[in-house]
Amino acid sequence: MSIGRLPEHEQRVLDEIERALRRDRRLDRRLRTLRLGRRPDLGRLTAYRPRTLTVLLLFALSVTLMVTGIVTSEPGVIWAFAVAWPVTLFAAFRLLCRWTEG
Repeated sequence: MSIGRLPEHEQRVLDEIERALRRDRRLDRRLRTLRLGRRPDLGRLTAYRPRTLTVLLLFALSVTLMVTGIVTSEPGVIWAFAVAWPVTLFAAFRLLCRWTEG
């Protein structure tokens, strides 16, 4: 792969694409107003209000996956438990927070 200048026809095509992109006002506006957040939006997570039945079902699923993973030692089941367990704990924590809000 050469690091020299592009051939003339490829350079013309590239220049044409750049001109078209510069004329696109919507793209320009989106690029100017693009905000890269430093922190994730935690507002959506704190607004999560699970119901008791949801937490119970997640807990039952997690226990079932844990027992199945222990018995079979299947990596897929273990990974499914690894994904389900933190979600269960988070939902249980949010439910307890809701119960204690008073």
